[in-house]
Amino acid sequence: MAAVGRRPLLKAGLSAAGFSFLAGCAQSGKPGEGGASPSATNYVQPDGPQVQRADQARYRNGKFYRFPMAATVGPVDLGGVVVNAWSYEGRVPGREMRLQPGDTVRADVSNRLPAPTTVHWHGLDIRNNMDGVPYVTQDPIGMGNSFLYEYVASTPGTYYYHPHDGLQFDHGLYGPLIIEDPDEPRSYDEDWTVVFDDWIDGVNGLTPESVYAQLKRGMAAKGEPQALMEAVTLPSDANSRLLGGDPGDLNYPYYLINGRVPSAPVVFSSKPGRRARIRLINAGADTAFLVALGGHRMTVTHTDGSPVEPVEADRILLGMGERYDVLVTLKDGVFPLVALAEGKGASAFSLVRTGAGEAPKPSVRPAELDGKLVGGGNLSDLRSTPAVRLDDQKADQTIRLSLTGQMDPYVWALDGKKYDPRVPLAGLTEGRRVSISYTNKTGMWHPMHFHGHSFFVGDLSGPRKDTVIVLPGQTVNCYFDADNPGHWVTHCHNAYHERAGMIGVLAYRV
Repeated sequence: MAAVGRRPLLKAGLSAAGFSFLAGCAQSGKPGEGGASPSATNYVQPDGPQVQRADQARYRNGKFYRFPMAATVGPVDLGGVVVNAWSYEGRVPGREMRLQPGDTVRADVSNRLPAPTTVHWHGLDIRNNMDGVPYVTQDPIGMGNSFLYEYVASTPGTYYYHPHDGLQFDHGLYGPLIIEDPDEPRSYDEDWTVVFDDWIDGVNGLTPESVYAQLKRGMAAKGEPQALMEAVTLPSDANSRLLGGDPGDLNYPYYLINGRVPSAPVVFSSKPGRRARIRLINAGADTAFLVALGGHRMTVTHTDGSPVEPVEADRILLGMGERYDVLVTLKDGVFPLVALAEGKGASAFSLVRTGAGEAPKPSVRPAELDGKLVGGGNLSDLRSTPAVRLDDQKADQTIRLSLTGQMDPYVWALDGKKYDPRVPLAGLTEGRRVSISYTNKTGMWHPMHFHGHSFFVGDLSGPRKDTVIVLPGQTVNCYFDADNPGHWVTHCHNAYHERAGMIGVLAYRV
């Protein structure tokens, strides 16, 4: 982080330092039978009667959405770059789930990986024992085993799914999940899902686990080959003003849009004058993406699946785990959709084609990347629509969490505490209005995610989100109603920070 100078960061060209899978965030063993988290009787259990009661109150339309999933290892084609990687059935991203409110999802997950796994449904307010957090809501799915996730899809929006075991979501294990809104007030002709990712799995034998092992050893570890040390170093000028300093911990060999490298881009085809709804999802593990569509302005309509008052933007900054929906009226020609890996000197790239013309090169930098910004650490331009705002009730409870840690030694935490899934950071009482404040005491930015709930950022009419960027030295206040009983984690959505300990449990009291 900035306080200790530039850090060496990972990129292609180094050999794997051996594969050693680091299973799960929890290091203390199973906290109980059946995956239940804190064993104390004064907390709601993940499948307790309070959870069942809340789930029974959810609207069901009587329809079932069956979604078989297989987590596999094998060749993945990123557009001429073929790697041996982890994925869902060899696809990156995994198949899109497109649902209606009230659908009952039955996702049958088969684990064909060489390690246990889970699936987390990022952003969904589902029943607690389907949330997919190892040793908090379930035991991991063992190698060769399967698990049936069954839950009701309630709230329309743009979401995605990924594992929550160790560093697995920095493999190719993720896919979009869309719940359509039958009452959507804005019309559009196209509905495109655009997923950004930073990719390292299988490149020159690398895995996220070998990268993490190097981070834990320390960049100044004695005996490391000079070539290795050079390969894990970002340029000395790597920096992001938008992120308050250092952009991340890793310098990835590839940045992808919908699973494709810039040299073999995805092409979104349409006609001039048509209106496109573009759903932007940052499924990366360590990279914020600064997104612009050359020659166009975007109208932001949703963030993290929830509607906001429309705001015009030239560029949007998404941290890991964030989603933005935009509307664009398409012009005539061929246009670059560029996602800069913010502060890392590289980008992901795709094309929008509505007519004849030569395609821009992947190196293009449209002028919109210097225009009006929405997103990042300043959300003052975004206000929730009246239909989803909270009322004026004051918070009954305040939870204050400090984001702590550093690069050397590589330790990240909440409140300086080692993560233990059996010991909640705080208790919640159902029915209360809660204020949660994240104070960043580190020299690096953190996208903080809260499971099973959405919160309002800044004040009760701020944007409704489930993931928020907290810049160095910044405190972000969020508000939510405690209406989904269970054990829910909050954590940094930088995969490596979470793996190193920036995660904790908020548990409902009985």
